[in-house]
Amino acid sequence: MTRPNDSRALMESILTAPVYDVAIESALDPAPNLSRRLGHQVLLKREDLQPVFSFKLRGAYTKMARLDRAELDRGVVAASAGNHAQGVALAAQRLGCRASIVMPATTPEIKVRAVADRGAKVELFGDSYGEAYERALALAREHGATFVHAYDDPDVIAGQGTIGMELLRQRPRDLHAVFVPVGGGGLIAGIAAYIKWLKPEVKVIGVEPVDADAMYRSLQAGTRVTLEEVGLFADGVAVKRVGEATFDLCRKYVDEVLRVDGDAICAAIQDVFEDTRSILEPAGALAVAGLKQWAEREGNYGRTLVAIASGANMNFDRLRHVAERAALGEKREALLAVTIPERPGSFREFCALIGRRSVTEFNYRYADPKKAHVFVGLEVQSASEVDLLLATLEDAGLPALDLSGNELAKLHLRHLVGGHAPANHEKLFRFEFPERPGALLNFLERLRGDWNISLFHYRNHGADYGRALVGFQVPPESESQLHHLLDDIGYRRWHETYNPVYRLFLGPSSSGT
Repeated sequence: MTRPNDSRALMESILTAPVYDVAIESALDPAPNLSRRLGHQVLLKREDLQPVFSFKLRGAYTKMARLDRAELDRGVVAASAGNHAQGVALAAQRLGCRASIVMPATTPEIKVRAVADRGAKVELFGDSYGEAYERALALAREHGATFVHAYDDPDVIAGQGTIGMELLRQRPRDLHAVFVPVGGGGLIAGIAAYIKWLKPEVKVIGVEPVDADAMYRSLQAGTRVTLEEVGLFADGVAVKRVGEATFDLCRKYVDEVLRVDGDAICAAIQDVFEDTRSILEPAGALAVAGLKQWAEREGNYGRTLVAIASGANMNFDRLRHVAERAALGEKREALLAVTIPERPGSFREFCALIGRRSVTEFNYRYADPKKAHVFVGLEVQSASEVDLLLATLEDAGLPALDLSGNELAKLHLRHLVGGHAPANHEKLFRFEFPERPGALLNFLERLRGDWNISLFHYRNHGADYGRALVGFQVPPESESQLHHLLDDIGYRRWHETYNPVYRLFLGPSSSGT
């Protein structure tokens, strides 16, 4: 691969990229609500408005338009979690060539359908981009086709760099920082190279999910790092290893890379919706989440900040998960566990302490003649308000725990009905497994063993992980056997038996374990 280390050559490649055969010059729109809250002028570069609802067609078309006719006649192959696939499919349609796309089996149906509708041949393979990538390389070799890399290619990087070119043309002055989502690095490499060439004083800041942070770790280590596994919520950036060329460019031009969690991404999706009435996909909202984190950290005001809204290929099923988590990510909802005396009037006293705050969740079941554990969700304005409420409850003799950051509480407890169970020797585990049709049945079949399952809770989150909470009745002498079975299954897991949420609401009331 030719590395785009010659800055002048890369600038020429960006300036001559034929992206406008298929792409629009995306708008640079104000975000008035977000600007008012953060104290900065926030602008959104609307790549979600492209014909394939993502920036990816820029790089794909630039690469393919520069192939000669003989190469096009042999066809192209690509691997993609969805958006690059749509770009390749559209480019193939315009250029009159065959396209075969390998996509992970976890890809949202909306993206698979969009690729097929443009005439490309789609093959679903593996649970991650890495597995799909290896399969696509094999297909390209087998058929003598050209492989169109999603990010680690000079022409693809140049195509994505045209966003930086447009941005400086649209905002030539008073631009402080640009926030860019990072997966394999093609988008930020192209944007950063162009901006730093003309405006080195403008900061270029990457944003990654905490569970798919290959670029962050690579820059910290000074060499490319391969992640063992990646989170699938922001599937558009779920990459285990960044590109060779993109890493070199990011080391040279990117100021820093921030990491944000899923709740922050959900809150950013809501922020963009409130300002534009458009719904970004999780990867598309990454830059906004990072911009908010940076603004809170820096504390200065009055700057002009741009976030690349990179895509809007959102599975409708995922909106319920986004809506549930957005308020938590924005610190506008708190989840509390409160212990109150089991006596007449105590519930009314508790409600009086809550005051006029809106209740978003309330779960209670009689389990003990002396005390009751209440799970409650409340609308709040800030984290400091939660601290004040916790202190108020404690002063009133009502011990309380803030569960707003507890994954067991957020993913499972708030959806469970019931209460303490008399299950002896119960051990609780939380699992994550790649979501696909039949995934739950496959998971259950692999759980076969000699232990009684005393609790099971599962919710489908669209193309995100399948998440299950499982209780096993395990006599002490066979605990090691259970752990061996779970190791063999190989899914990510967390031992939750000693989580305070379990002890308060689900575990045997006599022992609390």
